[in-house]
Amino acid sequence: MSSPPSVSPSATRPSVIQLAIKERAALYAAYIPLFAEGGMFIPTTRDYQLGDDMYVLITLPDDPQRYPVAGKVAWITPARSTGNRTQGVGIRFPKDEKSEQLKHRIEQILGAALRSDRPTQTI
Repeated sequence: MSSPPSVSPSATRPSVIQLAIKERAALYAAYIPLFAEGGMFIPTTRDYQLGDDMYVLITLPDDPQRYPVAGKVAWITPARSTGNRTQGVGIRFPKDEKSEQLKHRIEQILGAALRSDRPTQTI
């Protein structure tokens, strides 16, 4: 008789992803301003569930700083979704000072583009 598979501690830890956004247009497409604390679309083929923890190191255009975010999955775009959307997840930034600074920096970079009606990866 075989024993059930054990869950390793690494399986329960949040994913760590590095996201380097090099262009303003890519930042516009990935940013999720609808979340009160801000959020970011992360292209990935890995399966996630809503509420999963995800740790992301974000690099913004023309900014050497890496911004660490311990977010939660709040949006899922599945494979083969309509409209040729990229498969991935949207994370909601946590309600903390670091995320507030990141949201402010993103909105500073995007400026008037935030009011654009161009399509994004999330809407």
